Parts: sequence; structure tokens; C-alpha cells
Amino acid sequence: MKRTIYFPAILFIAIIIIVSSCSNKNPGRDYMPDMRYSRAYETNAVLDSSVFISTITDRAAIGHKIFYNSKPVNGTVRRGELFAYTLPNDSNGYKMSAGVKNPLGPLNHTDSIEAARLFNINCAICHGATGVANGPLSGKIGAIANLTLPLYVTMADGTMFHSMTYGKNTMGSYAAQLDRKQRWMIVQYIRTLQPKDSTATAAVPVAVNTVPDSIKTK
Repeated sequence: MKRTIYFPAILFIAIIIIVSSCSNKNPGRDYMPDMRYSRAYETNAVLDSSVFISTITDRAAIGHKIFYNSKPVNGTVRRGELFAYTLPNDSNGYKMSAGVKNPLGPLNHTDSIEAARLFNINCAICHGATGVANGPLSGKIGAIANLTLPLYVTMADGTMFHSMTYGKNTMGSYAAQLDRKQRWMIVQYIRTLQPKDSTATAAVPVAVNTVPDSIKTK
């Protein structure tokens, strides 16, 4: 008889405990609250030490709170990266680029292979694998440069780098796709595609031996 009375009571108490524990919003003590309740924030948004803010509105708080963002310190250069290219993207910067020297020495075998790979991925689609403007987009995009013509053979390394950095004519900037070292490597690779003497290849090959044998002068 007692068991019949105690069992429903125990079951009722257990149900109350389970329901109340599930509805409790307080999980108890958190040993790592920063990991459990991490704050999401936008890249490069200005932050302080306690509150997410998009701009510093309370100027009096400067010096009492730590304000920071995710941007590197001005002038920071990534490990292994070349120094920043500072010439502006205007006509004067383009003219001054002729005086900029390629900071890289002669490419070794590994870097030469990498430079060829980068050219084929980023440049050959327009300029062609040999630089004569016969890539897959030839005829679909106007004013593709034939890199073997005298204009580009005599073009300074810095000017070629400037054009890849900011874009020129129908070609857009490749600064987002290629870092500075890679752009300079491609400049060196382009030189290997160009004629070694002052005579550059023509844009359209000239037909040879078109006179019929029957009317040739004996």
C-alpha cells in the first residue's frame, strides 16, 4: 500500500525537477564565458575594450578605454613582402614609373617556373602563351597588347609593373590577384618572351614566297 502511494509522489517530484531544470535560463557558472558568448564583429570595424562600436563618438573616453581595430599599423609590411609601391595612379605616376627598377635579381629555376605559371593563369588568356595577343579572348576584347612589339620591348620594367598594379586601357588591375613580388616576376618572364634584339615581331606575320614559280625571274 505504501509503495503505491510513494511511487506516484516520487514520479511527480522527478517530473517537476526535470521541467524546472529545462526551463532554467541560467546554465550555472561559466568557466569560459568569452568562448561561450563570443561577440561577432565586422572586419576593420573600430572596437573598444568593452563595447562594440562602429565609430568613436565619446572623445572624452579616449585615454580611458582601449580603442583598436583589425587593420595593420600603417606602413606594416608582411613578412617576405616587398615594400609598398607608392606612385599614384595618374598620368604623372605612370610617367615616373619608368624610373622604378625591378627589385628582384635574376630568377632561379624554381621562380622561373612559378613566373611562367602565374603568367599563364593571369595573362595568357588575353596575351597568349607567347605574348603575341592570341589568347582565348583575342577578338572578343579590343586593344590586347602584343607584348613582343617594340613598344613593349622598350617599355621600362617599372612602367609594366605600374600597368599591372593599376590597370591600363582595357586591362584591369591585378594587384588583388598578384602580390608585388609576383608582379615583378611576371615582368621578368615577359622579357623572356620578347625578341632579344631591337627588332620585334610584327603583329601580323608577313607572307613569304607568294610569287608563283612560273613567273619568277630566272
